Amino acid sequence: MIRFGPSGNSESFYNEGYKSSVDMPKWLNNMGLNAYEYQCNRGVRIGQELAEKIGGEASKYDIFLSIHAPYYINMASPDEEKRKKSRNYIIKTLTAAKWMGGKRVVAHIGSYSKVDKKWALDTAKKELFHVIQEADALGLGGITICPEILGKKNQLGSLEEILDLCSIDERLIPTVDFAHLHARGQGSLNSPADFERVLNIIKNSLGEERFKNLHCHFSRVEFTKGGEKKHWTMKDTNFGPEFLHLAEIILKNKMQPVIICESRGMMAEDALEMKNIYQNVKGGM
Repeated sequence: MIRFGPSGNSESFYNEGYKSSVDMPKWLNNMGLNAYEYQCNRGVRIGQELAEKIGGEASKYDIFLSIHAPYYINMASPDEEKRKKSRNYIIKTLTAAKWMGGKRVVAHIGSYSKVDKKWALDTAKKELFHVIQEADALGLGGITICPEILGKKNQLGSLEEILDLCSIDERLIPTVDFAHLHARGQGSLNSPADFERVLNIIKNSLGEERFKNLHCHFSRVEFTKGGEKKHWTMKDTNFGPEFLHLAEIILKNKMQPVIICESRGMMAEDALEMKNIYQNVKGGM
């Protein structure tokens, strides 16, 4: 089953008087959505009691849960202590995901602005392998780590780098952020063929099973020569990419990804628009 949902809570959720993410699963279900990416991007501050309440509601309303780990993770840092802390941030996020009944943890891997690119990738692979070993030892191995394709060119997060990282363990699934790919490629996703090219690379690298069950982020994006600048909404049509093009390729390949919308302030509304686009394409086939 393909799933659609937001990254975090839309402004409208709070405007309607809601204050706690415990209410999100029911709210999303009422909208017709069935996925939710809880945000720990500024730190893993959620306690077990609240996490279990959110998880209980998500189970009740059939909402697929993922969690975004802190943004400041850098497993390619030349500072060993920072790498150690980064490993710990992922373990903390995996622990919160287990409390919540979450299935996936999205993680930024790092950057190589201060180090050699090859050293950064090799180091990040070693650190990620250690995280997987520690997670297994702690009983957290059933939660999928999803390294994210990142939008800035000095970040460790190109398509090729993320696929290389995912090669170290068959349980790893990439977070394919199409806005970030579009930004890194200076506006490279402009047709169904462009999306198919990317997805064929992923399928050839990871195999059919992981390919069909990808974790995806999508929004329109503004970019500069350095890559990603700002995420926009579906209404901001002067920015790409177009979800319609991706929907066609998802259906052509009979994929069942989780699609998380990262539009500015309107992530749930735009996730629903993406779902409607997908269903319209499906109905016309």
